Amino acid sequence: MGKTLKVAVLGGGSFGTAIANIIACNQYPTYLWMRSEEQAAACVAAHENTRYLPGYKLNKDLIITADLAAVVGGADLVFISIPTHSFRAVTQMIKPLLDARAMVVSTAKGIEPEGFTLMSQILEQELPGHAIGVLSGPNFAKEIVQQQQTGTVIASESEALTNSVQQTLKSATFRVYANHDRYGVELGGALKNIYAIICGMAAALGAGHNTQAMLLTRSLAEMGRFAQVMGANPMTFLGLAGVGDLILTCTSDLSRNYRVGFALGQGKALDEIVASLGQVAEGVNTLRQVKQKAAELGIYMPLVSALYAVLFEGRAISEVARGLMVGEQADDVEFLRGN
Repeated sequence: MGKTLKVAVLGGGSFGTAIANIIACNQYPTYLWMRSEEQAAACVAAHENTRYLPGYKLNKDLIITADLAAVVGGADLVFISIPTHSFRAVTQMIKPLLDARAMVVSTAKGIEPEGFTLMSQILEQELPGHAIGVLSGPNFAKEIVQQQQTGTVIASESEALTNSVQQTLKSATFRVYANHDRYGVELGGALKNIYAIICGMAAALGAGHNTQAMLLTRSLAEMGRFAQVMGANPMTFLGLAGVGDLILTCTSDLSRNYRVGFALGQGKALDEIVASLGQVAEGVNTLRQVKQKAAELGIYMPLVSALYAVLFEGRAISEVARGLMVGEQADDVEFLRGN
């Protein structure tokens, strides 16, 4: 496809704004939809998303509006960068506006509680016949707009979609890798938020490098174990959307989930932490859903169980941590057993 490709990005948060700006800089006709007319007007006036990415000027050709029909109508490629709790509603809103050929990509990292539904599965349910993809990776929007060198992953069964995303988003500082394991890439983006809470908690308690390395590695093992049972390829977790995103989210206070864990480790109550954030960190919701699904399927996830016990069963962190260390011994890399 040539430069006439029209691209729509739905969601005026930090990541949606960051990728829309990259695409506009690449000289594709790019539209960024914001739900709030006031927010859209403010961004147009300032050439800046002052709420989510203050201090960074946006490309003058990026069209920002609250007019959903104008954004989606005629679009060849649509990115949905909407929080999980609103994802299905926005998808339903765009269904009558989409061209039949439009390709749709989710950038949301979470799971809908009803039926343990991933965002790309919502797209499949609501937009049958459209090519579907998932964009995920170790991507803090703040660093993307600062032009820090960044890699991400586009996962789809559609080669046309994968090629279009790579062409529209590639730049000297943003590299897009391809993967066909859509569910694995998507699960990586959702699951790592749980472990970011755990790692933040450990950091607040003074955990050393040995502990951090163990937590990251065992987190990766749990993610792969869960994903395999859910039908994904555990090898996907060796890539950017797995271990890459895990390392980023579990080691930086730019991560909201890491900050939640750090505050928990300082002895603050979850309700107090959520109130100070103004919203629930995605990892808290994902934890509930993964704990339930793991119990249903009999998947061994000791770190998930431990965090759940601390957050929702009133168990002391020290007691849970000791239980993890003295529990049943396990293999290091279980997939080497060939079963």
